[in-house]
Amino acid sequence: MVIAPSDHTDMLRRLLAALDPDTPPDALRVEGRASLASRYPVSGLACAGIGAAALMLARWARPGEPPAADVDRSLASWWFGFGIRPLGWTLPDVRDAVTGDYAARDGWIRLHANAAHHRRRALAALGLPDDAVHAVVADRIRRESAGALEDAIVDRGGCAAALRAPQAWLDHPQGRAVAAEPLVHRLPGLAGTPDAGWLDDPDPGRPLAGIRVLDLTRVLAGPVATRFLAAYGARVLRLDPEGWDEPGMVPEVTVGKRCAFLDLRRPDGMERFRALLARADVLVHGYRPGALDALGLDAETRQAIRPGLVDVCLDAWGWTGPWRARRGFDSLVQMSAGIAWAGADAAPDPLPVQALDQSAGYLMAACALRGLTLRRETGLGGGWRVSLARMARLLQEAAGAAPVARNGLGDAPDAVYDPAVEQTAWGAVQRLRAPCHVAGARWGWDLPAGPLRSGPPDWW
Repeated sequence: MVIAPSDHTDMLRRLLAALDPDTPPDALRVEGRASLASRYPVSGLACAGIGAAALMLARWARPGEPPAADVDRSLASWWFGFGIRPLGWTLPDVRDAVTGDYAARDGWIRLHANAAHHRRRALAALGLPDDAVHAVVADRIRRESAGALEDAIVDRGGCAAALRAPQAWLDHPQGRAVAAEPLVHRLPGLAGTPDAGWLDDPDPGRPLAGIRVLDLTRVLAGPVATRFLAAYGARVLRLDPEGWDEPGMVPEVTVGKRCAFLDLRRPDGMERFRALLARADVLVHGYRPGALDALGLDAETRQAIRPGLVDVCLDAWGWTGPWRARRGFDSLVQMSAGIAWAGADAAPDPLPVQALDQSAGYLMAACALRGLTLRRETGLGGGWRVSLARMARLLQEAAGAAPVARNGLGDAPDAVYDPAVEQTAWGAVQRLRAPCHVAGARWGWDLPAGPLRSGPPDWW
């Protein structure tokens, strides 16, 4: 066995302290030495995030036994990129042409315009038409202040972030708020009744079989969380309103899930959602803070609809501070928090993968699994909250003790893909082999990837 670097150890220790202090970091065995090329310990974060989820799965799958799990460092790193390989077809582009980094008059700014309404709002703030091309946007931004433009776009409901130095973020009110937050916020829940197998011992071979997961998430952390739960047998029902799409990511993240249309703003949609929630074991959601509250579905109401509910939620910028309700994405948090900072005169140097999204996703899966275990032991559900900005802080705190990986992993070779062919709605694919192993538990999905809103909003 090749001895792995230890850059994951402290991050894993912190994650476990937030989830289950009784699980020691040495319960995870990491194999391999390779790393993604980065100034930050991204592969260590991959091992810590996936390892935490695997250890919480072990806690759930084998009650009363000491948890243990293995992680393959290379596979964990590749899963932080793309886990899918199309056979004979090509995935759509993940990014809109306007999305990207732009040189401003006094620094750099990133626009996130993958959603049509975010694109329109950013272009409107620039005084440009909806069909403006990248070159026109770049020319316009060169005349603007990055900070002033960030404010203008955000005020219009768009998504943008000026590049900040790490210390500037630590001195910023939102950076200070995030640094003071725990990795996981925990909220109390209501006691449930022991139905739906809540108190039964799971099948170690398919430990989440029968667990119902209601998925109100969007690219990328939330879908990663529910994909992990589906890999071990959970019934995941993803709900989306009309008009939302993630064309480059849907084949990657809908495997193992049923996808349905439901508009919570309509009375019939709300009625149906409440009926689905009343039978759910886990709710995973990534809407901005306050979005469900505004629909009459605050945390207390969700627990009242389903006593014992394990409620897991993601925010981009943290759960306190002036930006707590701001729209955000992985790449924007990297810019604001200083992860993309490479020097005063340098262009942004982001992480090689969306490591904040990915690590937050596996932490959300770990929260769901820990919540299920606690509910089995106490009958109580509860809320679990994580954020991209807090994961960024975790990575930054670990960076000083980790060497820079300059010659990193290349593309995944043929041998690390599962030979099984999955027939998705778009064509045949292969997926990477499992990045982690829990004794006796089978990794794999019962359903192929399919389009959003492609089925009825029903449990099965």
